[in-house]
Amino acid sequence: MSVTAHDINNQTATYPEQTAGERISSLGDHAILGATVLVLLWIGAMKFTAYEAGAIEGLVASSPLVSWLYAVFSLQGASNLIGSIEIATALTLLAGVRYKQAAIVGALAAVATFTITLSFLFTAPGWEASLGGFPALSVVPGQFLLKDVVLLSVAIHLLGKALKR
Repeated sequence: MSVTAHDINNQTATYPEQTAGERISSLGDHAILGATVLVLLWIGAMKFTAYEAGAIEGLVASSPLVSWLYAVFSLQGASNLIGSIEIATALTLLAGVRYKQAAIVGALAAVATFTITLSFLFTAPGWEASLGGFPALSVVPGQFLLKDVVLLSVAIHLLGKALKR
């Protein structure tokens, strides 16, 4: 059996090659997921150290959303809970590679996590007084928390991808 130009054209129309942009976009989607899982796992694991528990104390204590944790748990206990949630979110996102529902739950948890941490930008003292205050951000916590704008955007992207599956 010989292959004709008509057969090749039909095969191309049926099984189109991905464009470079589509391949790069797909790679980007995988990188976004991998990076988000890595960040959540790493930062979540750090919450189990006294160093990190102390480092987040001011942020958590200043937040009306999560300051109650210190009334229920010790400083380390609250940090451990937060770390557990971050690790569980990362693992759920990872399970989402195979299971759509896990992808949705993990992305929703990431949206919630990064929304809460981004809210610290408005509740913790993050404006640099020596530069005139708002909108000049201090290095910590201001600039440190500003990255959560990107992380929240990534979580929203992951949620959209999960819902489209």
